[in-house]
Amino acid sequence: MAEKKDNVTSKFKDNVFCMLYRDKKNLLELYNALNNSAYTNVDDLQVTTLNGGSYMKYKNDASFLLCMSLYMFEQQSSKNPNMPLRFLHYVSDVFRELFSNSMLHRRSMIKIPVPHFVTFYNGLEKWIEDEDEIRLSDMYEIPTDNPELELKVRVININKDVHILNKCKTLRDYMTFVNKVRFKMGVEGDDVRIAVTEAIDECIDEDILVDFFEQHREEVVEVSIYDYDEEDVRRTLFEEAKEMAKEELKEKLKGAMYAQRTLEGELDKLQELRSIAQKVTPAYSQSLGGGSGNAQKLENSIAKIIEQEKIIAECCNELCAQLAEVRALVALLPMGPMRLVMQRRYLNYQKWERIAAELNYTWQHVHKLHAKGLNSILERCDRMRG
Repeated sequence: MAEKKDNVTSKFKDNVFCMLYRDKKNLLELYNALNNSAYTNVDDLQVTTLNGGSYMKYKNDASFLLCMSLYMFEQQSSKNPNMPLRFLHYVSDVFRELFSNSMLHRRSMIKIPVPHFVTFYNGLEKWIEDEDEIRLSDMYEIPTDNPELELKVRVININKDVHILNKCKTLRDYMTFVNKVRFKMGVEGDDVRIAVTEAIDECIDEDILVDFFEQHREEVVEVSIYDYDEEDVRRTLFEEAKEMAKEELKEKLKGAMYAQRTLEGELDKLQELRSIAQKVTPAYSQSLGGGSGNAQKLENSIAKIIEQEKIIAECCNELCAQLAEVRALVALLPMGPMRLVMQRRYLNYQKWERIAAELNYTWQHVHKLHAKGLNSILERCDRMRG
């Protein structure tokens, strides 16, 4: 099985999207749809798609130069917020090929093409509604308002009836093919080979990408089987589920921290209400001989204080419940550095820098212990459920 997969991988490196947009005419159509332009001369377009090599262990879907603009396209069938970093790898490699190291030492400034990055998302998992922008700076561990290195990716959800599908026939036809395969596999229960083969036949009958499918039928079937490989899908889903479980656990561990902050906010409100009541009381005392305005203000202030004290009591109960849950989760860890880091973070609410300083660890080591702690708690929980 592994040997067969390796053969398929080496023979068919592209997916259907890549294959479709190897054609410069299709690339130009997609460019025009994105830019509301009407270029017709495909010779003006210089393909710069990466084909892998010693530096890059993967290849990008499509990239090209046109009018001193560099466009890089990726098709994604799964949610991937790491696209800015992937594109950074891609564009670095393309620029490395376009501009040799010797050129970088010139005294005159080199003019480079303006890069544009677009991801076409057609996965079933909820991610982007219609169109959005994701940035490299979103991935920085420490948020920064003015990043010195930024890369913006335009993400378009082509599952939706977005405007670009009405302007680019090849992209619309590609999604028609994808949806046919999904229907046959998901609703009719066909295996991937039958589903893809029947979808190709239907597309040809409906005058959809006829030349493309007639020329690349075998390759389309094989790359589709590879794309839909059940073992890879299960492995990906398992890893994503583990990651989601870890994120959910982190949120649960932060429960006491959030409850503490909420309580502190409500206590501040109570202090403000008491301050207002203290100002109203002297005025009320001075006006005992007449006027009910101040009396009403004092009564309202007291009622608000009583209501606020009820809210604080509820916050205290919530904090106690959250602390008990966090203590129980942390107690699943053996005594030692992992447990100490988790206690300081989620029960003492300490910042990472302080934890590292007080325990005399590096910042990186603290985060490694934290990650191990999360995995250990999840494993213990799984064993307890089993």
